[in-house]
Amino acid sequence: MAEWLDDFFFTYETLIHGIGVHGLLALSMYCVMAVGQLSLGQAAFMGLGAYTGALLTLKLGLPFYVVLPASAFVPALIALLIGGPTLRLSGVYLAISTVGLGEVLRVIYINFESLTGGALGLSGIPMKASVGLIYALLLIALIMFWAVGRSRIGRAMEAMREDETAAGVMGVNVPVYKLGALIVSAMLAGIAGCLAAHSSSFIGPNEYGFETAVTILSFALLGGIGTPLAPVLGALVLTALPEVLRPLADFRLVINGMIIVVAILFLPRGVLPLRLRRSA
Repeated sequence: MAEWLDDFFFTYETLIHGIGVHGLLALSMYCVMAVGQLSLGQAAFMGLGAYTGALLTLKLGLPFYVVLPASAFVPALIALLIGGPTLRLSGVYLAISTVGLGEVLRVIYINFESLTGGALGLSGIPMKASVGLIYALLLIALIMFWAVGRSRIGRAMEAMREDETAAGVMGVNVPVYKLGALIVSAMLAGIAGCLAAHSSSFIGPNEYGFETAVTILSFALLGGIGTPLAPVLGALVLTALPEVLRPLADFRLVINGMIIVVAILFLPRGVLPLRLRRSA
C-alpha cells in the first residue's frame, strides 16, 4: 500500500501541488466576489508573489519562513496603493483596470531582464513548498473565511453583494470593505504565487497574464461563491479535469470549456449553491 501511494504521489505530484495552489487562488477570487466586485487582478498579484519569493530566495538566500510572508506583503501593498482609484469603478470597468495591472507588470518582468530573467523567466528556484504546507495554508484560509462568513462582517459582505447602495444606507462602510477584500485577495494570490514558484522551480512572465486571470475567475464561476468551499471545489474540478481527460488528447480542452459553459447556463450559483448559515 505504501509503495502504491509513493508511486501515485510521484506520478501526480505536480497535479497535487496545483490543486492546492489553485484552491488558494480560488479563495482570492471568492474574497472580492463576496463583496460584489469583479476583479481580474489575481493573476497579477500571483505574479508579484511568485517573483518576490523567487528573487528573495535566489538573490538573497532568505529562509522560506521569511520569503512566504514577504510574498504576501508586496501584493498587499500594491493592492493598497491602487485600491483607492480602481475601487471607484465597478463591474466590467474594474475588471478591465485590474487586467491592465497584470499587463503592466508583465512588461516590467520582460524588460528588467537582469533582475527577472526577462522573457526566459527564472529557473532553479528551490522546491521548498511541500504538499503539507500548501494544504495546511489552504485549510487555514478556508477556516478563516468560514468564520468570517458567519460573523457580522460576513453579513455586511453579503449585503454589499446583493445591493451595495442599500448596504451603505444601513451603515456598512462600503469603501473600507472593498479595500479590505482587495488586500486580502492580493495576499492570498501572492502566497499562491510563491508556493507555485517554489514547487515548480520555474516562473515566467507569460504565466500571469489574461489567460490565468480568466482561469482563476472560472474557479469561482463553476464552484459558486455561496460558501468558501465552493470555489475551491471549482478549482479542484478544473485542475483535475484536464488530467482525467488526457486520453482525449486535443479534445479535452473543448470538453473542459463545454463543462464551464453548461455550468454557468444551468447552475448560475455554481455546483455548490449552498449559503453559510449566519450566527446571531
